[in-house]
Amino acid sequence: MTLLTPATVHALLAEHGLRPKKSLGQHFLADPNTARRIVRLAEVVPGDRVLEIGPGLGSLTFALLEAGARVLAVEIDARLAAVLEDELRDQPGDARVVVADAAAVPIGRLLDDDGPWVCVSNLPYNGAVPGVVRLLGGVPSVARLLVMVQREGGERLGAGPGDEQYGAVSVKVAYHAEADVAGLVPPSVFVPRPKVESVLVRMVRRAAPPVTVESETVLFDLVRAGFAQRRKMLRRSLQPVLGARAEAVLGAAGVAPTARAEALGLHEWAAVAQSASVAA
Repeated sequence: MTLLTPATVHALLAEHGLRPKKSLGQHFLADPNTARRIVRLAEVVPGDRVLEIGPGLGSLTFALLEAGARVLAVEIDARLAAVLEDELRDQPGDARVVVADAAAVPIGRLLDDDGPWVCVSNLPYNGAVPGVVRLLGGVPSVARLLVMVQREGGERLGAGPGDEQYGAVSVKVAYHAEADVAGLVPPSVFVPRPKVESVLVRMVRRAAPPVTVESETVLFDLVRAGFAQRRKMLRRSLQPVLGARAEAVLGAAGVAPTARAEALGLHEWAAVAQSASVAA
């Protein structure tokens, strides 16, 4: 199967009178070795059902088909979707293109059964991290993810306590999945070339969260509040959620009121949430 190169990407864009849209964060992968590397790291095998968000011109789609995957490609840009559908007619394999905004439609309804599915995507830089969180929180049939995102956002997805990029998103990802940064991707493999590096983030959904809480909503409200003012001590940063109870709730959870959000792992945040629920 012929995968896209810089020359073929430029040729397709010229043939159809297209230009990448900055508003959609469009940077097209144009390196067959990188495309195959992504598929290999995603551990895609023949017959796997793969959700690809933002396929663009098909750089990764063709590599997934080459590996024997059945691909559902969700593309927001109807112009690109039309080009991809046309190119797929000449390629072997099972692929379906849907024109939709993955950030707005219920992705679970697009999947033809309960799974398991694998999400393998070169996500547009705009909205990539919230998109991953929505998949983890709302589409349980997606069992694994291997996504390429801007480096800063990708490192947040896989960060832990003490890491520079650790934040509220990191805690939410840890609640749903085991995550790690699987590799770097240089700007040179994209058309147009971005100004930032990208990373590959691998996530495997947990069979069940590793902590027990009365309310996920309470847990994540506390996490968001803590990281919203991450330089403040928790007894101050959690006051918008806990009010005057903040110090007592933290003490009952075994967390120092003088600690800061970045020092707490998922289990500590769960202890605070449980303490808040009991004290409510």
